Amino acid sequence: MVDSLSRRQAQRITLAAQGFGRRRPPTPTAKHLHAVMRDIGVLQIDSVNVFARSHYMPMFSRVGAYDPALLDAAMFGEGGDYVEYWAHVATLVPVSDWNLWNFRMVANREKYGEHAGGWVSENAATMQWVREELAARGPLRPAEIEDDAHQGARGPWWDWNRVKQALEYMFLFGEVAVAGRRGFERRYGLAEQVIPAAHRDSPLPRTDAIRELMSRALASYGVATTADLADYYRITIADASSALADLRDAGIAIPTEVEGWSRNNKPLPAWRHRDAVAARAIPRAALLTPFDPLVWFRDRAARLYDFDYRIEIYTPAAKRKFGYYSLPVLADGDVVGRVDLKADRARSTLLVQSAWWEADAAAKHAEAVADELRLAARWQGLESISVSSWGTATADLHAALPGAARHA
Repeated sequence: MVDSLSRRQAQRITLAAQGFGRRRPPTPTAKHLHAVMRDIGVLQIDSVNVFARSHYMPMFSRVGAYDPALLDAAMFGEGGDYVEYWAHVATLVPVSDWNLWNFRMVANREKYGEHAGGWVSENAATMQWVREELAARGPLRPAEIEDDAHQGARGPWWDWNRVKQALEYMFLFGEVAVAGRRGFERRYGLAEQVIPAAHRDSPLPRTDAIRELMSRALASYGVATTADLADYYRITIADASSALADLRDAGIAIPTEVEGWSRNNKPLPAWRHRDAVAARAIPRAALLTPFDPLVWFRDRAARLYDFDYRIEIYTPAAKRKFGYYSLPVLADGDVVGRVDLKADRARSTLLVQSAWWEADAAAKHAEAVADELRLAARWQGLESISVSSWGTATADLHAALPGAARHA
C-alpha cells in the first residue's frame, strides 16, 4: 500500500518535523535551541555576515529573537553538547554522535590519507609536526601554531598554508576536532582532547550508521524522496536506498506519493516517517537562511514550495536577479518571497536591499513579513529600517512599515 498526500499536507508535515509547529516562546532559552537541534539534527556553519551568520538564523526562524550568546555557549563552548564535523557540509552536530561519523572519517582517510599517494603522503612531516604540537600544548588556534613555528627552526618543509591544510585533513579524518571558536577562528585539538572517550571508543558499523542517519533525516523532513534524504547527510543514493528499504521493513519509512511530485509524468516515490504529523500552528512569517534544512536542497524546495533559489554572492552585481544574499520568506506554511537584508551597524539600520514576491497573491502577507522584519531588526540591535525600491515586494513592505526610510 502507498499513502498519498496533497502538497499542502506535505508542507505542513515538513513544518512540524522541522520545528515550525511550536509557538515561539516569549523568552527563548538554551533549552529551546536544543529542541531545534533535535528537530533539524545539524546546523550548517557559514561565514557570510551581511545580516547575520547563517548558523544563527535557523534558531531565529523557529524561536524568535533569542540572545545569540546562548548559541555561542551551547554550540561553541568547550566541553559542550555539540561539535563540528562534515555531516552535511561544515556543520554542528551532537558530540554524542561522534561515533556515528566514523564511516565518513574512514572513507576520507581512504580517499586522502597517506596510502592514497596525494597531498597527505607528500606532507607527512607537516602532519606529524602538527600532531606533536597539539599533543604537547593542547587545543590551539591556527595562529598559535604559526607563532610557535616562527619561533623555532622551521626546516625546508615549512609552509604555513601546509599547516592549515594539514589541520583540515586531520579534521576530515577525525584525528582532530574543533575545541571551540574565538570569534570565527577555530581552535583545534586532538580528538582525544576534545571528544569524551564514551563517544570515541565504540564506532558504529557503516551500514548501521547510514541506516540511523536516514532514519533521522526522514524524521527531520517528515516526508521526502530518497534523493532528499540522501542529500541531508550527503549519503549516496545507493546507500540511502538500501537503508530506506530496511526502514520500510521495520515499519519506520512508509511508501508515499505527494501531489505534484513527479518525473516523466509518473509519481515520484517518496517516504513518510511513521510518526510524522501535520503542523497545526504555523508562523505567520519567518525569515530563513538559504542553508536552512527547510530549503537547502534545491530540488526539494522546487517540488515542495515551487521555489527556485540560487545564491548570487559570486554573481557580478549588475547581473544579480534578486540580490547578494537574499533570504527565503516563509508565510502561512509556504515560501512566498525573498528579501536581501544588510545590517548597517554604523547607522543602526536594517537595510532591505531588495524584496520579491514569488507570486502576485503573496502580497497579502506584507503585514506579517513587515512584523518579522521589525523583529529581525530588534534581534540584531538595529534601531530603524530602510527599504530600497528594487523588487516586486518593496512597495508593499514599505507601506506596511510606517516610519521606515527609503534608499536607492
